[in-house]
Amino acid sequence: MAVYERTYRPYTGPLTPEWSRFLVLPNYAFREVFQKKLLVAFLVSCFVWPLIMAILIYLPHNVSFLQLLNQQTGGTGFRISFNATFFLRGFMVPQGILSFLMAFFVGPALISSDLRNNALPLYLARPFSRWEYIAGKALVLMSLLSLITWIPGLLLFLLQAYLAGDGWLFDNLRIGVAIFLASWIYIAILCLVSLAISAYVKWKPLARLGLFGVFVVAGGLSGVLNFTLRTDWGSVINLADMIRVVWSSLFGVSTWSATPVWAAWLSLLSACGICVLLLRRKIRAYEVVN
Repeated sequence: MAVYERTYRPYTGPLTPEWSRFLVLPNYAFREVFQKKLLVAFLVSCFVWPLIMAILIYLPHNVSFLQLLNQQTGGTGFRISFNATFFLRGFMVPQGILSFLMAFFVGPALISSDLRNNALPLYLARPFSRWEYIAGKALVLMSLLSLITWIPGLLLFLLQAYLAGDGWLFDNLRIGVAIFLASWIYIAILCLVSLAISAYVKWKPLARLGLFGVFVVAGGLSGVLNFTLRTDWGSVINLADMIRVVWSSLFGVSTWSATPVWAAWLSLLSACGICVLLLRRKIRAYEVVN
């Protein structure tokens, strides 16, 4: 438009609040995720096991079922104990495996496509910072993982508390807190590691192999170090093992690992710190090529 015509008028419509402008990123990312039918089917299948656990929680409180069971078993009854071990090993561990698979398929594609197409300058030219860009990308994976970890976990916990009554909720409040904290610790680690790998490996299949290596191959390497050096400290590089140690401490359940709880926390915090530094270095509006 020619300047001398002076027909340009600035935009006078409503403005999006600054704090919510980065939400446009997960908005479009969710559209891309839910266009993949196999991924949607996998997400739906992640609710099958929580549904089975809900049935297991309900059955001991069903009078008709208990009467039939007593007739069939000679009065031995229903022997499942709904304690911390039940929620840790029966819910958190299976859903943790499904969460890793979800991060395996979704995480590597969150940033790599933007870097491959040199789209970061276009994103960061908009009115949000690079940390808001990272938060918008992380929100996609965090939302999906929340749907299959702490949300159904707390619903199962509340279902058991409602059916059990007699102060069960207050006597076992630690279990509910542990489900929430353990889930968010796992979500934070999966998100940061996935985003860091996605930022440095632009090819999605190779990025998925990198995520597999961090959580699976590192476990084998830690076993080799422990066997070769005759120590237990090689396990600190095994993030999956350190997560199990932290989970067990939160639930108050014994674990077979010899790694102290403080060392497990330090290992996980160090991994998160390294991922944040890698993202800070890589996510920028320009790239210096030597």
